[in-house]
Amino acid sequence: MISQPSRYCTVELQALPARIGQVRRIVSAQLRYWHLDPLIDQAALGVTELLTNVHRHAQPDKVCTVEIELLLDRLTVSVHDHDPRLPEVNDAEPFETCGRGLAMVAAVSESWGVRPHGETGKVVWFTLPAPSQAAALPTYPVYGAATAGPFADLDTGAPDALADAPGHAPARSAVVG
Repeated sequence: MISQPSRYCTVELQALPARIGQVRRIVSAQLRYWHLDPLIDQAALGVTELLTNVHRHAQPDKVCTVEIELLLDRLTVSVHDHDPRLPEVNDAEPFETCGRGLAMVAAVSESWGVRPHGETGKVVWFTLPAPSQAAALPTYPVYGAATAGPFADLDTGAPDALADAPGHAPARSAVVG
């Protein structure tokens, strides 16, 4: 049985350099909340490249919407802007400092693409395979049940009744600094 077949998050912004960094942190925090930590680096790189393209090329404005959706075993990250011109993958020269964004998105993603969105605008998207639920959730030892490692011989002082109780995961921040 699938308890949460779909998860969805959207952020609307102006693609300015400071906002791009904020959205990268929002995407990272959302993936951490969904226990998809293994996808954070790829998703953050991809969304950064797509938002940088909006910042550099989109006309008439820099307003865009970032959507991330987890549907079963697939994470889709998409950026919608108001410029109807479709992006092109360029062959950048070895010493050029720009022109590799879409090639990097293609390299880190499972698939990517672009589609027109109505009369004005487009959506550029990429997908990443989501790890299985078992791989996505780290396992933590039960409190007081150290059986191996440097603390195995220590007396935790926990009563035997607590040793069998389910443990709690250590506190983690949902916001990347």
